[in-house]
Amino acid sequence: MFEGRVELGDDVVIGAHCVLRDCSVGAGTRVEPFSHVDGARCGADARIGPFARLRPGSVLEAEVHVGNFTEVKNSTLGRASKANHLSYVGDATVGERVNIGAGTITCNYDGVNKHRTVIEDDAFIGSDTQLVAPVRVGAGATLGAGTTLTRDAPAQQLTVSRARQVSLAAWKRPCKGGQQGD
Repeated sequence: MFEGRVELGDDVVIGAHCVLRDCSVGAGTRVEPFSHVDGARCGADARIGPFARLRPGSVLEAEVHVGNFTEVKNSTLGRASKANHLSYVGDATVGERVNIGAGTITCNYDGVNKHRTVIEDDAFIGSDTQLVAPVRVGAGATLGAGTTLTRDAPAQQLTVSRARQVSLAAWKRPCKGGQQGD
């Protein structure tokens, strides 16, 4: 469904059950089924969806991939960057050739104000990472899977923040109905 002013470049493919509202989609871009593009600008040869949501203020440069169950709001993703699945990118500036792993969230709202996240070129964001804005990820930096980033990550370095894994041998699983675990 198209609403408002929708501009499509040459050779654009729009899948079934998509909603495009007040947006532009560059040449050669594919919008896969069940995706919503609202108030966004998409560059050439991008891949969107299926089940992606681009909210107002989103800009995807050329060759960007935003995959299934990924939401982008008021953010720019630079050329050839990817957020392929299960992520929220809000109030962020993402450089070129950045990989955003599954389950990544930019935590942009502190309960009062929205803050920006900046991810510089060639960064790699591991799966299940939370970026608590305002933070900056330097060029070529890698964030390990499961990281909760609360301070800037230096360029060209691995940054990891997670609790040490512990196994408790004496632990007993709670049982339903008042039974004791073995």
